[in-house]
Amino acid sequence: MPELNANGVRLFYEDLGDPAASRVIGFLNGVMASASSWNGISAPLIEMGYRVVLHDFKGQLKSEKPHGVYTFDEHAAEARALYKHLGIKKLHLVGTSYGGEAAMRFAMLFPEMTESITVIASVSELDEVCCGFVENWKILCGLYDGEAFMKAAAPTLYAPDFMRNNREFISKRAAAMKAVPADYFDGQKILYDTFLTDVTMTDRLKTILCPALIISAEHDILKPPRFSKIIAENIPGSLHLLIPDCGHVAIIEKPKEILTALLGFL
Repeated sequence: MPELNANGVRLFYEDLGDPAASRVIGFLNGVMASASSWNGISAPLIEMGYRVVLHDFKGQLKSEKPHGVYTFDEHAAEARALYKHLGIKKLHLVGTSYGGEAAMRFAMLFPEMTESITVIASVSELDEVCCGFVENWKILCGLYDGEAFMKAAAPTLYAPDFMRNNREFISKRAAAMKAVPADYFDGQKILYDTFLTDVTMTDRLKTILCPALIISAEHDILKPPRFSKIIAENIPGSLHLLIPDCGHVAIIEKPKEILTALLGFL
């Protein structure tokens, strides 16, 4: 399992595709996910000749979980350390949810490395509903029961039609969560607190000057499209795309649509 000590933290990463490719994409995970969550989108890009870099943030499944709370600036600095280690001078960043928020912070801090950002189902500020969902996830983590955690979280993550038509998929994913180690839930609680304390950044979005594609999902109840509109309105020259009939985890529900949008943007 490839790992890097990035600014004193052990990060799991994958460096896929042609290492000499001129087009490099860094994928940044949603909070509950790991690098494998991007398989439906990253695999076709590798076939098209892109170099793809994925990693788990500190606190996520395969990376170290030091005591926190963390900051998005730290996530950005650790990602930069990884990219520099791999000899990457500039890349396109694609992040979903927590990863999209990290991508925006990276673009603010390291514009010289940021070719573009694609931000999927993310926020730059909070409301009581979003905070309430995240606080409930912290309570669920305290059970240390992966299957129960995923079953309870699923209605927050997926659109009603997707849940109705993919019961077996959701059941299998919940069952697979039985195997996650206890420290997964400890890391999740730290990441949730990081989100709640550090995600607010609307007033800084105007400093992002690279091309930006902002994607929202029609039936996202966790981070509704209005949050993406706020982001798009505050990043100069950005584009906003709404994915219809889709919940929060758009990269799982609508990978073909996300891939098409990404390729068109790039």
